[in-house]
Amino acid sequence: MLPSFYQSCLKSQLSSAQFITLKILVELLQQERRISIERLATLFPQPILFESRRRNLQRFLSLPQMTPESLWFPIVKQWIKQHLPRGQRLQIVLDRTQCVPTGCATSVDGNLQTRVN
Repeated sequence: MLPSFYQSCLKSQLSSAQFITLKILVELLQQERRISIERLATLFPQPILFESRRRNLQRFLSLPQMTPESLWFPIVKQWIKQHLPRGQRLQIVLDRTQCVPTGCATSVDGNLQTRVN
């Protein structure tokens, strides 16, 4: 289950069908922990053939809205605005082992930006 704060942010970024799909995927991931696209397609409650579910999930996860910059950074930015007093300095530490070669996200005065490492 997604916290209500996440839900409100995600609803503004996704269509209703995309939001429902994301909610189902999050619930499946919480139950299964380690999972493959094939396992997700097997568990996904959609009354179509397995191959169609797998392709649908692959297309969904490849949407431009599903990138960290598009989907999760607005949630982090909103959380920071709500919980950090204005003018207070914030330092965010990221595990660079998961960064793509083009860079990682950083925060400079509350504005999320991408920095080449």
